[in-house]
Amino acid sequence: MIKELKEFLFKGNVLDLAVAVVIGAAFKAIIDSLVADVITPLILNPVLKAAGVSNIAELAWNGVKYGSFIAAVINFLIIGTTLFFVVKAANKAMTFRKKEEEEVIAGPTQEELLVQIRDLLASKS
Repeated sequence: MIKELKEFLFKGNVLDLAVAVVIGAAFKAIIDSLVADVITPLILNPVLKAAGVSNIAELAWNGVKYGSFIAAVINFLIIGTTLFFVVKAANKAMTFRKKEEEEVIAGPTQEELLVQIRDLLASKS
């Protein structure tokens, strides 16, 4: 049972997932800071001042605090957009890599080899 646990824990997929979770948490902290410290002061402060609040979390209407929800939506849109571009770049890199591997593996065709053999035989005669 311990051997099976060891195989499971050190399987590539589990380690990759663990790294992804840690990096994702760090990325979330960066995006939270971007929204709270950059976007809110630059873009949302005029709206917040007009609403009479100093913090987006205090933004409410009839007791419904929708300010935190707006911040979460902004976070989601930024993270989603960033991940879209990261995945798109990764897919492009993988396609490029796969194409290079196919070119290396493919080598000369049968016809090209036959032409080379014919030319070698002709040059020896």
